[in-house]
Amino acid sequence: MPEQWINFFVMIGSGAAALAGLIFVAMSINLGIIIRNTTHKNRAINMLTGFTAIFMASSFALIGNQNLGILGFEWLILWLIATVIFIRGYVIAIRSGMSSIGLNMPRLAGSTICHLAQITSAIFLILGYSSGLYIAAIATIVLFAFLISGAWLLMIGIYKDRAA
Repeated sequence: MPEQWINFFVMIGSGAAALAGLIFVAMSINLGIIIRNTTHKNRAINMLTGFTAIFMASSFALIGNQNLGILGFEWLILWLIATVIFIRGYVIAIRSGMSSIGLNMPRLAGSTICHLAQITSAIFLILGYSSGLYIAAIATIVLFAFLISGAWLLMIGIYKDRAA
């Protein structure tokens, strides 16, 4: 794999791991509020799953001496699981009717498109097309933005619940 891709995966994987850790700490401080609110709980699960999936995808990409087809297979399994967890959590959060902060169709559609782009990138890699790396890079960067804003919405929701 070319060096620029290695640098990308080191950077994005490190950032995802750090943010997952920060979210985990924030969750542990506010655990009671998160557990009582279905929206908060599922948003927290989705944020942790998303950042962990990005970290794991980056880790898989950094494994030496594997071809793009193997990487694509690893990513396909990873992103299928992450996508199911994301969509399930979002649907449960919407149905609960608890905290509606940030629960809207544009956020659901945008994040779902990012997850589906990751699956598409994996399929491209399995088929031998290195363009899958470009699709994955763009999807990862956009998903990162959705995850960071989702973490912010989680903190806003917790703040509002504390104030009530």
